Amino acid sequence: MYYSYYPYPAPYREDPVLIRNLKKAINGEFSAIQCYRKLAELTRRDGVRKQIEEIRRDEMRHLREFSTLYGAITGKHIMPKQTEECPNTFTRGLDAAFKDEQETADFYLRAAEETPNLKAKGIFTRAARDEQNHAVWFLYFLMKR
Repeated sequence: MYYSYYPYPAPYREDPVLIRNLKKAINGEFSAIQCYRKLAELTRRDGVRKQIEEIRRDEMRHLREFSTLYGAITGKHIMPKQTEECPNTFTRGLDAAFKDEQETADFYLRAAEETPNLKAKGIFTRAARDEQNHAVWFLYFLMKR
């Protein structure tokens, strides 16, 4: 009897759209993690810092989930890259974070629709809901300034 090294059947391993979307998601989450650390350091308000740190933890969970799925599908480890620059002021950082979260939510919903892989569909959909929630927080912080 033959056992495949990969936990996913060949059609998922050969899905270039899913693999490309996972790479983009991994790099985007890694970039957000770096920028949100900086953003948390730029605020003087403890409540805002705590909320940004909670958002950052969500992004770290997303990175783990996308990376694990990528590894399960491809049999390879991916080294994430920071693909976005972090603004140097708190207000510009909030603005960039809000826009990024909105765009990311849209991307994740499209990625979920594009794949027949049910595990990937679920991960992208849950991450999209988190990103929408994060966007609301960043908009709230922008409006309070």
